[in-house]
Amino acid sequence: MDNILLIFVCMLLGFLLKKSAVFPSLSYKTLNQFVIYISLPAVALYYIPKLEISSKLLFPLGIAWLGFALSYIFFTTLGKLFGWSKKLMGCLIITAGLGNTSFVGFPVVEAVYGKQALETAVIVDQPGSFVVVSTLAVLVATMCSRGTASTNTILKKILFFPPFIAFAISCALVLLDADFPQMLQSVFQRLGSTVTPIALVSVGMQLEFDRKSKHYGFLSLGLLFKLIITPAFFYLLYVVLLGGKGQEVQVSVFEAAMAPMITGTIVASTYGLKPKLSSMMIGFGIPISFITLLFWYYVLQHI
Repeated sequence: MDNILLIFVCMLLGFLLKKSAVFPSLSYKTLNQFVIYISLPAVALYYIPKLEISSKLLFPLGIAWLGFALSYIFFTTLGKLFGWSKKLMGCLIITAGLGNTSFVGFPVVEAVYGKQALETAVIVDQPGSFVVVSTLAVLVATMCSRGTASTNTILKKILFFPPFIAFAISCALVLLDADFPQMLQSVFQRLGSTVTPIALVSVGMQLEFDRKSKHYGFLSLGLLFKLIITPAFFYLLYVVLLGGKGQEVQVSVFEAAMAPMITGTIVASTYGLKPKLSSMMIGFGIPISFITLLFWYYVLQHI
């Protein structure tokens, strides 16, 4: 579980660096850009060409896509009802609509269900969470950021978003049943491994524990949606309505219960969608999720 330790170490380092003024106050923006322009494209170029298209994709694939759609409907409805700003709605849609299905998800799934379960977890993450954050999350971020973006502007934002470009190239390789030379794969793997430490240091640099913060109410709502409502929705859909059984369904619903996605936080922050709240979703969400994951594990044992 060294990955879990790394999460807290990196966030703590970011928090201390901000307090010590070793880095300029806006250094987190540079770190965010590194993740978006280098680390994430490398992840796509390494992992996606290795995916195999089959019917096994259906249950795990739906987690990220349906989960994000549910988040959009939920927070857009509440936002219009209570008169929230677009930035607040966008922040909650993205951070509560995407789960940390890889860096937290993979080690936890392996520890609970064994190595074989990682096959399902990878499907939840790569054609699911990763693609959603590269497309729908960017779409929402563009629509909710400053000004009114035209359709052409939104399309350009998505099409020229570096992770999306890498995803498109990777999909072409999947269709051709090909992959990059081993030497390049090694380069992509190493660059991709920088996503989590750099992103978490950035999150730590933006994290503030202000008792008087106006964000705690929205933080509680966002985490309630991500850690309780979302997995409950998939439990009802996959288990109760569709009668799904077995480890594939268990792992899919378990992944739906993961803490907010680190990369989603980076996207929200980069587009100016309540950076402090988005960082709090990670800073509070990850430790709290270990408690709620225990609950969902015991619930899922009975299917």
